[in-house]
Amino acid sequence: MPIIRVQMWEGRTQAQKAELARVITEAVVTIAHTTPESTIVIFEDIAKSNWAASGILASEAR
Repeated sequence: MPIIRVQMWEGRTQAQKAELARVITEAVVTIAHTTPESTIVIFEDIAKSNWAASGILASEAR
């Protein structure tokens, strides 16, 4: 059973997540030869204050 974790900044709408889950599932089914029922997509919304790149918090980046 494929489990796909999507980590991204918070702020996406439910509609955006639903569309993303749909196309990710379609791609996994096509490429990995599995079924939609056995494909799990987990969204992790992360606050910009909890995400840093190059030593700078995303919430402080310009």
